[in-house]
Amino acid sequence: MVLVAVAIAIVSMFFANRLTKKLAIEEKKKVELIQQALELVAKETENFSILAATVINSNTTIPLILTDAKENVITYNNIDTTSIGNYKNIDLYLQSVLIDLKRMHSPVELKISDTERQFVFYGESELLTQLRYFPFVLLLILFLFLLLVVFFISTSNRQVQDRVWVGMSKETAHQLGTPLTSLVAWIEYLKETEVEKSALTEMQKDVERLKLIADRFSKIGSIPQLEEEHLLEHLNSIVSYMEKRASKNVKFSIHSNKDDVLVVISGPLFDWVIENLIRNALDAMDGKGEIRLDIKDEITQTIIDVTDTGKGISSNNIKRVFKPGFSTKKRGWGLGLSLAKRIVSEYHYGDIFVKKSELGKGTTFRIVLKR
Repeated sequence: MVLVAVAIAIVSMFFANRLTKKLAIEEKKKVELIQQALELVAKETENFSILAATVINSNTTIPLILTDAKENVITYNNIDTTSIGNYKNIDLYLQSVLIDLKRMHSPVELKISDTERQFVFYGESELLTQLRYFPFVLLLILFLFLLLVVFFISTSNRQVQDRVWVGMSKETAHQLGTPLTSLVAWIEYLKETEVEKSALTEMQKDVERLKLIADRFSKIGSIPQLEEEHLLEHLNSIVSYMEKRASKNVKFSIHSNKDDVLVVISGPLFDWVIENLIRNALDAMDGKGEIRLDIKDEITQTIIDVTDTGKGISSNNIKRVFKPGFSTKKRGWGLGLSLAKRIVSEYHYGDIFVKKSELGKGTTFRIVLKR
């Protein structure tokens, strides 16, 4: 598509320039013909004076100014004098036009007599001027056309990606439903036996977590209900769950500038984002290090920083981490951060980005929620 547009532009510019040169030559010949007519009028030849006057008056397109040897204006033709702008009189205005005509073409000399000379200064007709600008107008139109095509393709690809994500999410939720129902039944059965109660309690928590995950997947593709929630309660709950399933050598901590922070979120989806960041941090630390959550509640926004002491992200990959399919892990689809980006930006009208990262020292992801 781009090559076709470039080819059209090149061919059009070639023919436009060729046509412009031909028209310029024809206009020059016309000026020379007018010059000859003016010389005949000057000589007052009886047989040619009427013909010369007809030739002069036939010019209705090319702007002309006739001057004496000292470039004093004698007469003019096809010069728009209806609006002289800031000029005090018509003579000053004609002198400014004369300067413009001198820049365009060298004047045509008239031999009035052996001692007297006059000059015809001429410009370009409106048609020739428009033809000179035609290639640039064409390029602009082609550029806008290409922008429209790129936008259409980008929008179409995004819609295809959205449909794939939504379809995959809803299918995942559907597939999780059957084994979840079975697990719930097995837990109820085990409660009636002599199985250790603490194990059943943890199994129950994991089943509830699976239900929550299925609920999150089912919400992808539909507009979630945003409600005012206590952020620290959500974060403490997530950290408590993840802490029990992480290595004992990983230290978790939460720090906030306020004791209670209210935010408008979809609880299940926003928790998914935080869990995803913590899970990625755990993968980056290989079972040892620190994960720190810093919350800063401001007048216009709430900032959540998730910092780990893991491997870090290279500068080449920082801009790619949120793209679908990108992953530095051997396993995984590379959709976690992409979905996190979608949840924060499209559903919560906020922003998520890599605040800083240093290889061998760790990474900080920042989430910004607007008030």
